[in-house]
Amino acid sequence: MHGDDTYDYAVIRVVPRVEREEFVNVGIIVSCERAGFLEARIELDETRLRALDPTLDIESLSRHLEMIPAICRGGESAAPIGLLQPRARFHWLTAKRSSIIQTSAVHMGRCNDLPATLEHLMDRMVRPPKATAPR
Repeated sequence: MHGDDTYDYAVIRVVPRVEREEFVNVGIIVSCERAGFLEARIELDETRLRALDPTLDIESLSRHLEMIPAICRGGESAAPIGLLQPRARFHWLTAKRSSIIQTSAVHMGRCNDLPATLEHLMDRMVRPPKATAPR
């Protein structure tokens, strides 16, 4: 049994109108070099996105967002970026850009279950909080 892995993560954001700087978190990218782990998960909440921009082309946005997990998986289908080493792909995905799809600053953590951590981050940073019944 090994100890906890150190990982890096970034939140994937959609900024429908860059000039307004409003965004909706839509996914997470997690990278752990030691474990050879690079994975992204995307979940679009169309209602939240439409609240910021009712004219947003969700279909086009979805196609572009689908490339993020593909780049994480690597390979020729995500070429030429997909041919880079996993750590280089993570840095390419998290580079600062001024476009509709952006990422947060890169953060660090430690865990012993990377897939479970990715799910935890999705719950905490992307999925809307669940309403609780009043007491």
